[in-house]
Amino acid sequence: MNKEIEAVRYEAKVTETPMIELQGVTKEFLKPSGEVHTVLQDINLTVRKGEFVSIVGPTGCGKSTTLSLIAGFESPTKGRIKIQNETLEGINKIAACVFQTENAFPWKTVIDNVSLGLRLRGMNKQEAYEEAKRWIEIVGLKGFEGHYPHQLSGGMRKRVALAQTLIVQPQILLMDESFSALDVHTRHLMENELLKIWEETSASVFFITHDLEEAIALSDRVVVLSAGPAATVKGDYKIDLPRPRNVAEVRFDPAFMRLHEQIWNDLRDEVMISYAHTISNK
Repeated sequence: MNKEIEAVRYEAKVTETPMIELQGVTKEFLKPSGEVHTVLQDINLTVRKGEFVSIVGPTGCGKSTTLSLIAGFESPTKGRIKIQNETLEGINKIAACVFQTENAFPWKTVIDNVSLGLRLRGMNKQEAYEEAKRWIEIVGLKGFEGHYPHQLSGGMRKRVALAQTLIVQPQILLMDESFSALDVHTRHLMENELLKIWEETSASVFFITHDLEEAIALSDRVVVLSAGPAATVKGDYKIDLPRPRNVAEVRFDPAFMRLHEQIWNDLRDEVMISYAHTISNK
């Protein structure tokens, strides 16, 4: 009964309101030789408010480029990016990023790192510290406020990164291979921590990963990009698994296994194309 209640609560959280829209997006770069390299070609993709969407695809297909476009770090060559129905121009001010590399300042304590975003927005130190303490507790680091990053494990430093990002209450959370450097057990703990925090917010999540199992375990939808160059959306799969989820346990669900087989059949072809292209260019 509790699971049914949780599932209803979750479904009410995701709305039909588009938060992120990529409309006919093409991204080209100019090589040193003067040749034009097309990374993405005519990408059409929508992420709804409160939705968790993962992007998978072979190496070099433009996953990180897509995230950079949504963040406003890059501009599309053709097409447009819309955020809350407004064309994105410049940096996406309602988005925050969590990358694979650590972004904590090594000379600052946990509480100083976590509170920094609020301090930069003009909040006084005492108020920022109080809010930082709340988020430090949420991510399971209560008691480590005065520690420095080098005194923490890799998983704990990733928790600091989450707290740093979420304390500013972004409406869009952009994550690029955020847990890939962690060992498998710590990775599962962090994935569950992310889901727990996300389910308490209305943030839309755009999550990049090379791990198809991770994508399915976390997401509402998994989007497959084709092999580059000129990658496009090849498949868009709804992940109709009940929430809340335990990312380690859900992998044994027969429905999970069926989804994995279906998506992998789509993804495998692109991986092989990418591999053949890499070999031919050596």
